[in-house]
Amino acid sequence: MTELDIQGSESEYTSEDESEEELQEAFARGDLKPGLNIEYQKREKVNNISGLLAKADEIKLDLPWVERMDMINDLAPLAPEMAIALEKHEQKRANLFKGNAKIPYVRPEEDPVLNDFKREMLFHRQAQAAVIEGIRRLHELGIKTKRPDDYFAEMAKSDEHMQKVRANLMAKQEGQAKSERIRQIREQRKMGKILAKQTKVQREMEKKDMLDKLKKFRKGKLKNLDFLEDAKALEAKTKKTAEKRKQRDKKFGFGGKKKGMKRNTKASAAGLENTKVPRRRVGSKAAPGSKRLGKSRRMKNKSKK
Repeated sequence: MTELDIQGSESEYTSEDESEEELQEAFARGDLKPGLNIEYQKREKVNNISGLLAKADEIKLDLPWVERMDMINDLAPLAPEMAIALEKHEQKRANLFKGNAKIPYVRPEEDPVLNDFKREMLFHRQAQAAVIEGIRRLHELGIKTKRPDDYFAEMAKSDEHMQKVRANLMAKQEGQAKSERIRQIREQRKMGKILAKQTKVQREMEKKDMLDKLKKFRKGKLKNLDFLEDAKALEAKTKKTAEKRKQRDKKFGFGGKKKGMKRNTKASAAGLENTKVPRRRVGSKAAPGSKRLGKSRRMKNKSKK
């Protein structure tokens, strides 16, 4: 055990003995009470202005303004859009008090919520004025405030890491775009079903209405059959729509069952599907075993048709 360790242990014992003696003296005076250590004694507050100012001068650094960037300025002019926003906010608060009898009316200058809005606006205007004045002073000192076009700074991260970040961002964007497309398709399907249902209901109502009018005509309650003209026009329109649908299906396909189209049938499993006589194509030569008619007979058959 070194001499320093011995001295350190002796100092610890001495401090412990002194603290214990202080506690014993406090207990003898009656300062110690249950749940407390030493009775708290209020200290007088001292507002030493001269000492505070002296300390502030002591720690103050006499640096140029460009190192401090401190500003003392007035408020910037109130922008028109800010004035309009303030007016709208005041009107909104007035309408709130006017339409609610439970909330007592408060004048705009005494409204704490409105005052908070004004206070934030004052902060905004003071920051604007500070920025304008600060940029002007920096330009006077010859300090540039804009990054030059040929500025080059080495990146803190490697190109490989940035490529991973870019790939991750691209994957997120593609996923979001895919989800948006799927959502749009679902919405279109829902709207298509709704429109089809509405069209079906409308047709049923029109058919029922036409039958009701026909019954009234038979009973003599109606004198003409004008409603049949409307029905014919509607039927012609329906047929035209169906024809267009048929043409589109013929051009682009009409869906239908796709599942199980390539399954074996009874004939294909037995190997009989190739025994069928191939159909003759238009413009091809006659099938084996058949003889083409002569020209006179073909013209005669054509005239009969």
